[in-house]
Amino acid sequence: MTSVAPTRPGSARAETAVLQEVERRVLWLATAMIHHANRVRPNPSGLKVGGHQASSASLVSIMTTLWFRHLRAEDRVSVKPHASPVLHAINYLLGELDESYLGTLRQFGGLQSYPSRTKDPDPVDYSTGSVGIGATAPIWGAVARRYLESTVGGVGAGRQYSLLGDAELDEGAVWEAILDPAVSQLGELVWIVDLNRQSLDRVVPGIAAGRLRGMFAAAGWQVIELKYGTLAEEVFARPGGAALRARIDAMPNPEYQRLLRCAPGELRHRLPGADTGLAAFVDQLDDETLTAAVRDLAGHDLGVLDRAFQSIMDDRPTVIFAYTIKGRGLPIEGHPQNHSSLLTTEQIRELAEELGMDVDRPWARFGADSAEGKLCASTAQRLKRAPVTLQEPPDLPTDIGRTPKGTATTQAALGRVLLDLTRSAPEAAGRVVTVSPDVSSTTNLGGWVNKVGVWSSTERHDFFADDTETILHWRERPTGQHIELGIAETNLVGLLGELGSTWSRWGKPLLPIGVLYDPFLERALEPWSFGIYAGGQSIVVGTPSGVSLAPEGGAHQSITTPSVGIEQPGCVAYEPAFAIDVEWTLLACLARLGRPDGCSAYLRLSTRPVDQTLAGVPEDPAARERRRRQVVAGAYPLRRTETPAVTIAAMGAVVPEALAAADRLDRLGTPADVVCVTSAGLLFDALQARQGRSRAPSWILDQVFPASRATPLVTVLDGHPHTLAFLANVNRVPSLALGVTQFGQSGSLEDVYRHHGIDADGIVRAALDVV
Repeated sequence: MTSVAPTRPGSARAETAVLQEVERRVLWLATAMIHHANRVRPNPSGLKVGGHQASSASLVSIMTTLWFRHLRAEDRVSVKPHASPVLHAINYLLGELDESYLGTLRQFGGLQSYPSRTKDPDPVDYSTGSVGIGATAPIWGAVARRYLESTVGGVGAGRQYSLLGDAELDEGAVWEAILDPAVSQLGELVWIVDLNRQSLDRVVPGIAAGRLRGMFAAAGWQVIELKYGTLAEEVFARPGGAALRARIDAMPNPEYQRLLRCAPGELRHRLPGADTGLAAFVDQLDDETLTAAVRDLAGHDLGVLDRAFQSIMDDRPTVIFAYTIKGRGLPIEGHPQNHSSLLTTEQIRELAEELGMDVDRPWARFGADSAEGKLCASTAQRLKRAPVTLQEPPDLPTDIGRTPKGTATTQAALGRVLLDLTRSAPEAAGRVVTVSPDVSSTTNLGGWVNKVGVWSSTERHDFFADDTETILHWRERPTGQHIELGIAETNLVGLLGELGSTWSRWGKPLLPIGVLYDPFLERALEPWSFGIYAGGQSIVVGTPSGVSLAPEGGAHQSITTPSVGIEQPGCVAYEPAFAIDVEWTLLACLARLGRPDGCSAYLRLSTRPVDQTLAGVPEDPAARERRRRQVVAGAYPLRRTETPAVTIAAMGAVVPEALAAADRLDRLGTPADVVCVTSAGLLFDALQARQGRSRAPSWILDQVFPASRATPLVTVLDGHPHTLAFLANVNRVPSLALGVTQFGQSGSLEDVYRHHGIDADGIVRAALDVV
């Protein structure tokens, strides 16, 4: 662990004085923004607007030092969610935010509640707001930058900073990321922990900073502790001062926080306790020195912070534990319930007077000729980034031309399509990067990995290259196109989000595909969703899926994932039944990546072997293209009868059961149409458009569910039945929805399908009932 001395060289005092004025202005602007949103701006609804004046205040010194002294244009910073007003205040002083926005915090069309790359009007490097995800995003941003530099080139270097609250270290996502073996090699990573020892509701009784420092050190990080400021260290250095340091070091967090709320007389009583020697030392200090020394933490000492940033080594990740006071400089500082506290109008007037501001003209900038104004101007020039020139993603084919025969699985089709892409569209294939949490071979990526290699920042020797029994060749090199992570789905989607943002960060699009077991999609869904919100465009493939993974039992059988495509904004979902459907939908999903109007995608694949001739792919080129367009649009008619009595709409692995049921219904005198659904979400969007609630295209409904063929409907899938239940509203027909509503069971495919009522018998019974 590295400790930084708090002494401040005399030659830097003038610069520090200027920086202190900027620090005070940043504190005021951040506090005033929140005050204006809650107590000045009209609020007819009476609903609390909110904001975090205390959480912002604790980070002001750190952010002021970082931005105005050390940050470079090539660096990127993730700012903790509750300090967004500080970021906006700094951007305003640097000329990156118009004054008109300062009164719009949390207002429709204004400054967002938390930093947002896609919604805020000023520069934001990382969207934050989901606790822990913003903290880890720069890790994956560093990997994405390194990958892009080694495979495409032209993106340069730069540090990746995370400014996070100490409570964020409770999040498992943080430690999952830190423990990935590749992270210890990322020397550009710098985490700064705002160690104010408070959470939303309380002072955390056992923050255990020492344990946290040890955990980072064990993971290979440089650890820097910033605990006391210059004044405190000077007091501790006096005869008898060591006892005061020992007393403060040893006291629990709540006791220390209570001291911050004490007047000098009470402080003199509480601080020594029964230690008469310490009481004598405290009596030697005047009131001002005593109260200032007790609250003099290094996270608010600009000189200490300055030298800490200078001491960062780039050969490994760095974490800086900066001790701070929540609400520093405000009347609410150190109060255990100050997280959502708002200064009163009287308190804001007193703060304005203390900081030399005019409460009626709250948004004043520094004069251009002042030392502070010149510092802001020079900082703005230093941090100016060249405009990003967007490159068009490489052209992708819509149809490779293969017509699968025999028996195959949709999971196996994934690897085959990727290999075909290397031959039919090598430029596009060169932008594909696959990511897996240690399941690349079991998700059929083995052939692709053998072809393109595994990415590593440095080339590593493959000791099994000469082993003739080794099927999967693990060649690690900077030009590889597969990234293997540890078993942590949160890391997978975090990296996907950053790989999927390279088009907007550097203008160089990648086509990222992440593969994981479908039952674990929900574990990854929240961080993946946040990555989509932040502008990351990627494809997630969930495989194997459903109760079709029959022998594995309920622990590995997914039920609710099919509805993701309906419910997740910025994402289109497909569940193809046949290998050709995988090809067409995957190519369509890849074509949607890396562009301003693009979106992410989710493919749900299966390990069930299916006779590919059941797909009935048309041989005529025009008819084949029509089928392809229908597949990509969400559904296609798989079987038509002359006078249908019922329609079966099936999705994914259970399509063979739907066809078998249709054959039996024919023999019973109840002719059945069969529709193969590939995307429930796209069909739902089409229905919304037909009702005037969406701008999505709706032509697919007319081709697949024409009113002239409207019949009672049975829907069936290997997942929750509500996913397709809405299809009855297309033509407002009677319907029954079949699917999986209970935890799965181990057994044969036939036994498990029968148990859930999604076998051919179950479909026939439902069809006869609904007719």
